[in-house]
Amino acid sequence: MDTQALAQRFSEALADLGLVCLGVEFTPSQGQSTLRVYLDIPEPVEAGREVTLDDCEAASRELSALLDVEDPIPGHYVLEVSSPGIDRPLFTAAQFAKVGGQEVKLLLKAPLDGRRRLRGKVLAVEGERISLEAEGKTFEFDHAEVESARVVPDWAALGYVPQPKPGGRTPGKKPARRK
Repeated sequence: MDTQALAQRFSEALADLGLVCLGVEFTPSQGQSTLRVYLDIPEPVEAGREVTLDDCEAASRELSALLDVEDPIPGHYVLEVSSPGIDRPLFTAAQFAKVGGQEVKLLLKAPLDGRRRLRGKVLAVEGERISLEAEGKTFEFDHAEVESARVVPDWAALGYVPQPKPGGRTPGKKPARRK
């Protein structure tokens, strides 16, 4: 199954809802497979506009109808529709380019310098070629070599890093023992 072609077809179907399909993940299973569809807001993004639960419900109805008619996936599966979240998945080289300078974690289809799992900062994207700085080294690879990738949330920038309490103690940390 060509998930990129499916994502493009889904984007066409979702256009009237003011949504695009960011990407598709298909997880086959013996009993029941899962088709996960990630929604996003088309560029340029309206100020403050995010994918809502109502958007997901409307998209689910639209995509269910499309899948019933076109039947591109054989067998039984569950359709899951969601927003990309703060650890958004990256499905294309263009999506890597949009998060340039940010940290990502990815799994490669084959080892690169003995590594399949990498976590580092996106340095540059030229066409389908991605440069990533990880562990003090620069790794370069084509997007076609990426099995899966996600943005690593910057918890400090999002305001989720615990702040020290008055008295100098950080929440969750035990005070040092004195002898």
